[in-house]
Amino acid sequence: MEQANLFGAPPSPTKHFLQFRDFSREEFAYLFERTHWIKEKFKRYEFYQPLRDRTLAMVFEKASTRTRVSFEAGMYQLGGSVIHLTTGDSQLGRAEPIEDTARVISRMVDVVMIRTYEQTKIERFASHSRVPVINGLTNEFHPCQVLADIYTFIEMRGPIQGRTIAWIGDTNNMCYTWLEAARLLDFKLNVSAPPGYRLDADRAGRASPGHYEEFADPMHAARGADLVTTDVWTSMGFEAENEPRRIAFADWCVDEDMMQAARAQALFMHCLPAHRGEEVTHGVMEGPHSVVWDEAENRLHVQKALLEYLVIGRVRA
Repeated sequence: MEQANLFGAPPSPTKHFLQFRDFSREEFAYLFERTHWIKEKFKRYEFYQPLRDRTLAMVFEKASTRTRVSFEAGMYQLGGSVIHLTTGDSQLGRAEPIEDTARVISRMVDVVMIRTYEQTKIERFASHSRVPVINGLTNEFHPCQVLADIYTFIEMRGPIQGRTIAWIGDTNNMCYTWLEAARLLDFKLNVSAPPGYRLDADRAGRASPGHYEEFADPMHAARGADLVTTDVWTSMGFEAENEPRRIAFADWCVDEDMMQAARAQALFMHCLPAHRGEEVTHGVMEGPHSVVWDEAENRLHVQKALLEYLVIGRVRA
């Protein structure tokens, strides 16, 4: 939706971040540069508050620890304020159409983050919002997490272009977001999942074949990878499938042997929370390849760069 600015200049489209492909490669390069700059100031205990008097509304239909803390702390650190909403304490859980909720909320705040179930719900909200909307997680995509993961890789190992990333396990919202990122940032994604849980051909078809490959054997997917990453076998909302998934995914545990198959300097990532002994061993989580804690912290920093960009645009350091 478009809106005229205060001085009557031609309206410009409101920018949203609903899935990874919403931004260009050049925009991601800018965000990664800003993330580095903002993180360095944070580490030097230097105030940087470009979002004073700005308000972030956070809407949670799915519970979260890391998403809430990283967005809330990040907005406060940028000088802004935060309103936290759930379906239990707003009209979102009642009869009001989401389009009407979007029209009202976006007249009162400067940016909205939504963590919900169907991607269509956040898209409906964004199409009726006057302000930027950020996807904090849906069943289909998790762009903020992959943004943090890629920044962490760049921070630790340099450019991701031309590298190989191994995704081991459930082809969930994280996996499909990695697929979008592979095409956009020009790296290869090796995907391995058990029968019955592999990539959907129609959804995977959005990524060019040269940017991903499927492997029946997870060891083959990890071989020569620069990064091995995974997620829980049963995502939120699929708890009824927990036991059959536990059986199906038994051989898709990232262990020390799998990390040995990757490159010597390969990293291991997990978006957390992790179930040690299921999708990853304790030894890998705490081992020399693991950067999961840096990865978790970087959610804070990349999201601050994202908030800054969506609310006030590009900034010269």
